[in-house]
Amino acid sequence: MTPRLLVAGVGNIFLADDAFGPEVIRALDERPLPPEARVHDYGIRGMDLAYDLLDGYDTAVLVDTAHRGHDPGTLCLIEAEPPDGTAVPEAHGMDPAKVLALATRLGDEPLPRVLVLACEPEVLPAGDADLQPGLSTPVRAAVGRAVDALHTLIPALLADPAAPAPPLGHPMESAPARSAALPGTAAR
Repeated sequence: MTPRLLVAGVGNIFLADDAFGPEVIRALDERPLPPEARVHDYGIRGMDLAYDLLDGYDTAVLVDTAHRGHDPGTLCLIEAEPPDGTAVPEAHGMDPAKVLALATRLGDEPLPRVLVLACEPEVLPAGDADLQPGLSTPVRAAVGRAVDALHTLIPALLADPAAPAPPLGHPMESAPARSAALPGTAAR
C-alpha cells in the first residue's frame, strides 16, 4: 500500500526541546499509525523533507516546536499556507518555511496540505555552541499527548484529506491557518 500521508518529525536532538519532533516519532514505534501514513524522523535534513513533500502525499503533518506564547508543553495544530515567495529556499537546515519554499521551487506539482503539530518549548539553546540534549519536563510530558493527538488526527485526515482538522482539546489548542513562516520558529 502506498502511503497517502506523511508524518515528519523535525528538530535537532542536541538542542534540548528542539528534539520534540524526533522524540514523538520514536514514541510512535510503540503505537504505530495506520499503514497509509508514512512516519519518518527527518531531524535537521530539510532537503530530504523537501523532496519527500513532492512524492504525491495528500497531506503532511510536521511535528516540531514553535514559540506561540503558551505554557511550555502546550500543543498547537497549525495549518501552513503555501509559501508566498518571500521565504528564501535553503538546501541545508530545517527551517520549515524554507523547506516548504525549497519544495515549491523543486517541484512542478502543488505541495500537499501541510499541518504542523507544534509544541511550545521551554528550552531552546541559542546555537550549536549551547548543545543541551534532552527535553525539558513539560515538553517530555507533551510527547505522549502528541502521540494521542496524532492517533486522532491521522485517521480523520486519511478519511478526508481536505476536511478541517479536528480540535486537539484541552490543554491543547488548534490554530487557524498561518503563513508558512510559522511564527516563532527559528532557522536551524
